[in-house]
Amino acid sequence: MAWLWHGFSARRGGVSRAYCAENAPGELNLGFTPDDSRENVLRNRELLVEAVTGSAATPLITIRQIHSSVLVLAGQEDSSREKPCKGDGLMTDQPGLLLGVQTADCIPVLVADRKRHAVAAFHAGWRGTVKRIVEAGVGRMRLEFGSQPEDLVAAIGPGVGACCYAVGEEVFSAFESQFTYGTELFREVNDTEPAREKYPMSFMNQHAPGHAPTAPSLHLDLVEANRRQLLAAGLHPDAISLSGGCTNCQQTLFFSHRASHGHAGRMMSVVGIAE
Repeated sequence: MAWLWHGFSARRGGVSRAYCAENAPGELNLGFTPDDSRENVLRNRELLVEAVTGSAATPLITIRQIHSSVLVLAGQEDSSREKPCKGDGLMTDQPGLLLGVQTADCIPVLVADRKRHAVAAFHAGWRGTVKRIVEAGVGRMRLEFGSQPEDLVAAIGPGVGACCYAVGEEVFSAFESQFTYGTELFREVNDTEPAREKYPMSFMNQHAPGHAPTAPSLHLDLVEANRRQLLAAGLHPDAISLSGGCTNCQQTLFFSHRASHGHAGRMMSVVGIAE
């Protein structure tokens, strides 16, 4: 679609040095994190915007993300704000703007209306997903732009995969209480098996036959959770694309807050309407 700007960033190809090895190339940190300079982040954002739109001068609109279901209708006036609005979803039907959400494990979701030429970007961590930010966002697009689900396409970007996303009982309970399919989003994984095979003596005790029983952990599939919300909102399954990639597994390609114990840059997922 020639009218549509869109893209998911990775961590490679920028000027930041805060999160890479001493002799490694600079990285594309796109978030104003405490460990990186504002000048570096602004330069990285220019590089991203130019790569997606062809001009570094294209206004980039972001939000202060709060793990909510708050949706922001964006316009030209937002490009001049000193402080971004709070929320976790952005949408517009105005051309010439690029909307961006930041992630470092959470799931980014981009939606475009092929008929009305409207777009939206959502930041969906587990809290926002439980609050149905993507499902509510599509509903808001219907209200604001007259979007019809059959005209929408969506792309789900890289985030922490079900392979790595171990969560507690409170997360399981939250999904189970909010979705009829909630339990289907989880699977049990015995995370200790690789360690047990490598260091068997660490697991020895007086339990017969010499090893303590270990309870499997619960892993959440956030990608599937948000795909289900798009389906519930009326999108056709073939209209939903999955970019793939686990941020926790592929740390050389993606920033991961979880894998780096909080010392991570931010990637950005962007969408806009070409002028």
